[in-house]
Amino acid sequence: MAADAPGTLPVQLVEQPRLQKLKEMFISKFGSAPKFYVRAPGRVNLIGEHIDYCGYAVLPMAIEQDILIAVEPVKTKAVQLANTNSLYLDFSTSVNNIQINKTTPQWHNYFLCGLKGIQEHFGLNNPTGMNCLLDGTIPPSSGLSSSSALVCCAGLVTVRANGKTLSKMELAEICTKSERYIGTEGGGMDQSISFLAEEGTAKLIEFSPLRATDVRLPSGAAFVIANSCVEMNKAATSHYNIRVMECRLATKLLSKSKGLDWKTMLRLHDVQTKLGVSLEEMLTIVEEVLHPEPYSTEEICKCLGISLEELRSQILSQNTQDVSTFKLYQRAKHVYSEAARVLEFKKICNKAPANAIQLLGELMNQSYISCREMYECSCPELDRLVDICLQFGAIGSRLTGAGWGGCTVSMVPTDKLNAFIKNKTI
Repeated sequence: MAADAPGTLPVQLVEQPRLQKLKEMFISKFGSAPKFYVRAPGRVNLIGEHIDYCGYAVLPMAIEQDILIAVEPVKTKAVQLANTNSLYLDFSTSVNNIQINKTTPQWHNYFLCGLKGIQEHFGLNNPTGMNCLLDGTIPPSSGLSSSSALVCCAGLVTVRANGKTLSKMELAEICTKSERYIGTEGGGMDQSISFLAEEGTAKLIEFSPLRATDVRLPSGAAFVIANSCVEMNKAATSHYNIRVMECRLATKLLSKSKGLDWKTMLRLHDVQTKLGVSLEEMLTIVEEVLHPEPYSTEEICKCLGISLEELRSQILSQNTQDVSTFKLYQRAKHVYSEAARVLEFKKICNKAPANAIQLLGELMNQSYISCREMYECSCPELDRLVDICLQFGAIGSRLTGAGWGGCTVSMVPTDKLNAFIKNKTI
């Protein structure tokens, strides 16, 4: 079952050329053979963008591209990290002194996030040193969760090397929290699907408590990922965290307007839950309470009855301290409408009507328009790529991942798939 501990498989390296090559490179690098290998897949999110950190369900599935790490536990207290890609430099540190630099989100810092999260969860006073060689096939900064897959892989490496066990659910929740050491205020989708994915099905991932439900996709369509080749590292910019803070501020203002304890409210889902209303009713409340014009920090402080210092110290994240205006209406509108689209997507998949592909495609297109217009997380290259995908036969196409670059995911009828791929690669 998905909620159990991650599985282990004995492998014959002669039948696994990638593992065999990784072993040879490991021996060349460290002078000894790895004792085990750990793998974590990337993911593509079909629908439900930027709503996991607001508490709402998302609908991703795992992809074949992954992070693979060869590991040798050692008696020293050093963690030595190397990468098969020569662009990523070697790194070593003491296992008892994990320091994560938020200002330069280099590849090894994501490994350290997973390592530190597991160490702190178990309170490891004498953690095991390790030699690790990483091989990744997920395009970096592409919106396919290469960073989170690395955090998850590192977490699982640390669990195994220290002789501990955790369920997939526990690992997902720990790795979600530990990735925040790098400075991104993520919501948990990426880590959850990396651990909870199963072959042949997408998953509806819900939060508080974390749970995953199979979603059978229609057989007459394929989902095609296309890379805009615009890289976007969400830990290296403030775009992502600004959106998180805008949703948090919208939560505060909506809560206060309805007489709720706004100081304890962090997510837009919390407002809906406390009020006991539908998503459609929340959209009406957003229209009534919030205005489309950007809010200044002064106006936010006035609405909440707090000082600018209190706003910065109690609500805003470190890399959003100097932001002067926030768009609350647009972000809340996107979140509540996108949450409704996710539930409708799952409902259509379950009922499988004759026009399911058309209906799902319409939802994907609506999601993309909302991401572009209300959440403003697209870019000209993604806009062009979506247009091309729709032009050459996709029924629905949208950005996937944080946006501002990265990939699109398109739903293409299987009878048009070959022509679609041929046209896309010209």
